[in-house]
Amino acid sequence: MPPRSTSSHRIDLVRRIDLTTLRLFIAICEEGNLTRASQREAIAASAVSKRMHDLEEALEVALFERHPTGMALTPAGESLLHHARVTLLNVEKIAVDMAEHARGVRGHVRMLANLSSIVEFLPDDLPGFFRSHEMVRLDLQERASAEVVRGVEEGVAEIGICSADVSTRGLERFSYRRDRLVIVVRSDHPLTRSGKVTFADTLDYDHVGLFATSSIYLRSQYTAQQIGKSIRLRVHVPGFDAVCRMVQAGMGIGLIPDRAFEVLSHGMGLAAVPLRDDWADRELVLVARDPAGLSATSHLMLAHLRSPSVSAH
Repeated sequence: MPPRSTSSHRIDLVRRIDLTTLRLFIAICEEGNLTRASQREAIAASAVSKRMHDLEEALEVALFERHPTGMALTPAGESLLHHARVTLLNVEKIAVDMAEHARGVRGHVRMLANLSSIVEFLPDDLPGFFRSHEMVRLDLQERASAEVVRGVEEGVAEIGICSADVSTRGLERFSYRRDRLVIVVRSDHPLTRSGKVTFADTLDYDHVGLFATSSIYLRSQYTAQQIGKSIRLRVHVPGFDAVCRMVQAGMGIGLIPDRAFEVLSHGMGLAAVPLRDDWADRELVLVARDPAGLSATSHLMLAHLRSPSVSAH
């Protein structure tokens, strides 16, 4: 029999891989065991086993290492797991989009954004867009900056907003907004008498830190290491409001953007001490995989967030 051409093999492969098989494959990966996966998906174990055998045959690779206690992924299996999750996520997006069109919604934008942009800027920047596009819906999810980049790369969202400090790899990036980090202290704290301080000046005090993967915490940790000190971290918290509350409670001092302090600190008896460090002046950027390939509604959103009327705020 003559060998199949690459194109005919791809067509045959597409026909032989179905969504149910991909869902079962993911279930085995997550459960680590075919029997538990079959119980979870309410399909006979023999049928699941047959599907996995046919899948490996279609792909012409081994996806699992089979052991008495369970199944472990091969490198090829790890690669397929990534693609399978993205595929099922895209199918879910199709279902959501079609349901919203059925309800009269005329477009859907998916965006990932870091905490800073969600607290400081998007509440001011989004209303103008929705006044002009009332039938558009926005799915906005908060992620750490590095996770924003990864999510846009993997197709979880079309647009992202993250700190310019993180590597945006092959994504297109556009300047969005700027802020400046400040040290949050109680109004009776000794640092309030200093005017401006360096981050090094703060390391003799207990700190309330943001979650460990936030770009703000990572940058502060790196700075401390560079000067041969460590941060006296009392507690990690998930957001800027929690930083302010912990500082108010006497748990330490915190590092947050100036605009977030203005929004969140009213009536709390707190003060913001400016930082002298150059890195405290931050840029936030918009990222997208291919601006020309965005959906029409996402393209409108990106254009709005890049507009002079937004950046001038």
